[in-house]
Amino acid sequence: MFSEKMKIFTDKIMSSALIMLMGLMVLNVTWQVLSRYLLQSPSSFTDELSRYMLIWLGMLGAAYVAGQNQHLAIDIVLRRLEGQAKARLQLLINVLIIFFALIAMVFGGSNLVYITMMLGQKSATLQIPLAIVYGIIPFSGLLVIYYQLVFIFQMMRTSKGI
Repeated sequence: MFSEKMKIFTDKIMSSALIMLMGLMVLNVTWQVLSRYLLQSPSSFTDELSRYMLIWLGMLGAAYVAGQNQHLAIDIVLRRLEGQAKARLQLLINVLIIFFALIAMVFGGSNLVYITMMLGQKSATLQIPLAIVYGIIPFSGLLVIYYQLVFIFQMMRTSKGI
């Protein structure tokens, strides 16, 4: 489940989804500009759609970057350490990221999805349930947790006596 092949497969799916989402967003915004300035009749759905695509792009992009271990970090202490001390600190960092993703993204995001679903909130123009839009938050949280668990299992395989 936490093998390198599975991570590579997940990375390919994520990068393809991000590329496709970005391409669709570019087309959407291009149509908005063309319809507004050339046709003098702005498309009503493109503004809302681009906002929701940006939310999805940001959340999925953050999960993907965390999976590449390229997320924003202050690593002054980590770079100065070596051996087991460095491995232990990296393990602590991964566990803290899992904790944050679980509490804020998975539990908090699921609660947001549940509330918007129970209230039946829909988007103004597209009339889609906002629970679908917000569903990306717990999904991205699960991806972040998956990637951190992969890193932890890789560390445990390569380091002895963490």
